[in-house]
Amino acid sequence: MFLLFSVLYWCCLHSHGLSYPLSSLNQTYQAEQYPTDHPLLPHGLSVVITAPAVFKFTASCCPERHMEAAKILGADVSNGKLSDAGDLLAEELRKFMRDLDVPNGIQEFGFTSSDTQRLVEAAMPNKRVLSLAPRPLVEEHLASIYESSMTVY
Repeated sequence: MFLLFSVLYWCCLHSHGLSYPLSSLNQTYQAEQYPTDHPLLPHGLSVVITAPAVFKFTASCCPERHMEAAKILGADVSNGKLSDAGDLLAEELRKFMRDLDVPNGIQEFGFTSSDTQRLVEAAMPNKRVLSLAPRPLVEEHLASIYESSMTVY
């Protein structure tokens, strides 16, 4: 199981490249668990918030692994098609996020659709991390992932 999730983490590594702009451009969100006198969006939260959209994006590269991860997380994949692997995994992640009271998307950090291009422009220089994605990423992909992450569940 750890091996599978390490592979999926590799598939999701470009989520880290997407997280940096969320944290650095954050103007208002302050995580309750981090008492500070300034806005603070923890790195782990900025990574997980885009994970459902990221896994939907990466699923076409290794649908079997995404399907197995969805099954491990509790999804009923008995009637699932490989083409549904990204959706199934994303839904299981959303369930965990909801149960753990993770904010419902980047809109809860104060971002709106009008910020999408600024987030994309801030993410593009992270080529070292973004190049690890199993699919080539272009600005349109990043914009779609950010837009899909405005509201997660």
